[in-house]
Amino acid sequence: MSKNKESQKHDSKPESNETQAEPEIADILDTEGAENAEEVSTEAENAQLQEELEAARNEIEKEKKEYLFLMAEFDNFRKRTMREKSEIMRNAGESILNGLLPIVDDFERALVAAKQATDAQAVVEGVDMIYQKLVKFLESKGVKAMDSTGADFNPDLHEAIATIPAPAPEQKGKVLDTTQKGYMLNDKVLRHAKVAVGE
Repeated sequence: MSKNKESQKHDSKPESNETQAEPEIADILDTEGAENAEEVSTEAENAQLQEELEAARNEIEKEKKEYLFLMAEFDNFRKRTMREKSEIMRNAGESILNGLLPIVDDFERALVAAKQATDAQAVVEGVDMIYQKLVKFLESKGVKAMDSTGADFNPDLHEAIATIPAPAPEQKGKVLDTTQKGYMLNDKVLRHAKVAVGE
């Protein structure tokens, strides 16, 4: 009986070793499979990241080209604007000079007529007509004379060259005399009026 027990014990031990060995091999196979799966997953992630990196590089290159194109376009626009501004200024000067030439012609004719005229009043009327023509031309270009005499003194418009005693208290601080007219170009002072101010 003891032999049977021993043989049973002996027989039962190898069975337990075999059953223990089998799970260890399965564990090793599972571990290797998991490592292979991780490697495949990592390679897939790397491939995806590589594709995203390439797409980002392409996008940056595209935006860089667009930026350089816009910079070149803006530089061309700036140069074109400067050239057009220069042409406008030159042409504006030409149009003003062309408008003044007929008035110069009138003055030349008036000088010839004045030398031969016997009636001084006719010469005065002729010069006055030329003056009115010149004033109208300046007004057409936005130039207007200031009405300074009798107005309140304004340092933005007037240049005080003298102060004189005011004949009445209400004329203190007012322009009593204009020695040189001031002119406005649209809403901007072209030339300050030179005035005498009451005190």
